[in-house]
Amino acid sequence: MMEMKIHFPGGKQVDAVYNGFTIHTDQPVGDGGNGSGPTPFDLLLASLGTCSGFFVASFCQSRSLPTDNIHLTLRVSADEKTHLMKTVDIDIVLPPDFPERYRSAVVRAAEMCMVKQTFANPPVITFRAV
Repeated sequence: MMEMKIHFPGGKQVDAVYNGFTIHTDQPVGDGGNGSGPTPFDLLLASLGTCSGFFVASFCQSRSLPTDNIHLTLRVSADEKTHLMKTVDIDIVLPPDFPERYRSAVVRAAEMCMVKQTFANPPVITFRAV
């Protein structure tokens, strides 16, 4: 079982410590934070983007396709009432010389991302005071 520790260094900052790494978060100045780092929601989207990017890069590398002119762009729309994510569109921006025969396959590779799969099959999340 994976275990991550969450700490409160001060103000609106919240840190996650896992596997020797400390991930710092903060809130924007307008929300009472210092703007000293990404918000937790920013990291959620970054997790989706970097996970998808890992699968795109792995796909290309296994076929000796260069990745230096490839990038992903995420666009998020939120529900106006709940402010929760409604849609996330991910564009895999490929260079003009990217082989046509791999265009749909690289999309399928990105869809293998475990973060995306977790959104599609959400876990049960429980909270308790101990």
